[in-house]
Amino acid sequence: MENYLLNDGNLIPKLGFGTWQSKNGEEAYQAVKTALKVGYRHIDTAAIYGNEESVGQAIRDSGIDRKEIFVTTKLWNNVGNYQEAREAIDTSLEKLGLDFVDLYLIHWPNPLAFRENWEERNRSIWKAMEEAVAAGKIRSIGVSNFLPHHLEALLKTARIKPSVNQIRLSPGIYQKEVVDFCNQNDILIEAWSPFGQGDVFNHPFLKELAEKYQTSVAKLVLTWSLQQGFLPLPKSVTPKRIESNFDAFGVTISDEDMDKLTNLKVESSAPNPDQVDF
Repeated sequence: MENYLLNDGNLIPKLGFGTWQSKNGEEAYQAVKTALKVGYRHIDTAAIYGNEESVGQAIRDSGIDRKEIFVTTKLWNNVGNYQEAREAIDTSLEKLGLDFVDLYLIHWPNPLAFRENWEERNRSIWKAMEEAVAAGKIRSIGVSNFLPHHLEALLKTARIKPSVNQIRLSPGIYQKEVVDFCNQNDILIEAWSPFGQGDVFNHPFLKELAEKYQTSVAKLVLTWSLQQGFLPLPKSVTPKRIESNFDAFGVTISDEDMDKLTNLKVESSAPNPDQVDF
């Protein structure tokens, strides 16, 4: 597995395994265990996914040295200040059964409950995260679903620059302003829902292009992300698909076809974090 170099000097595997919508218990446990067996070394979860216990158990039961596995989790929208953030970090570590996580993210920049003071909320949470880095509980810190104005506000007071911004990206869903801002500020882009929440598999153009490159739609879409310099986080609970998605390297898409994929017409879009109702 190849790595990206984060702006804090840490390495992160270029392909991650997503666990969103994987139910806590046997489903999430078996999915993560299969992913690790196949070769994934980057597991992405979150407090709100409700599966940190199963993810952590699968990591411990895998028999793989903890140092070889990159683990991400995220702070949910019910956390609004410094003290709550400290508690949330410790709770996630306890549920995961780990001494540290490799990456910890603020899940959303502007939750409904804190919409009137989102800047102060993010500043206070970030301070707790920076202290957790100093304490060895977290290796790298970042954000998720942040737009440029959210990042600009955070960067005013942050002592540690966000290393990652995890946003929704897939062919046809390309958040250019966010991507450009992050590229200019050396913040790695991670792509959640790289399969467009399943929509890509039914798109006729993607099927046609996959045939052209003698690959699957899934591998084509993951290659699009990787060639952009993104870090895709495919999710599956089906062993065969978990294995197939891991083999996403080896395809090279032409510049012309990359552009067509970026500008693909799709029905869905990325959520606006300033308008979400949660």
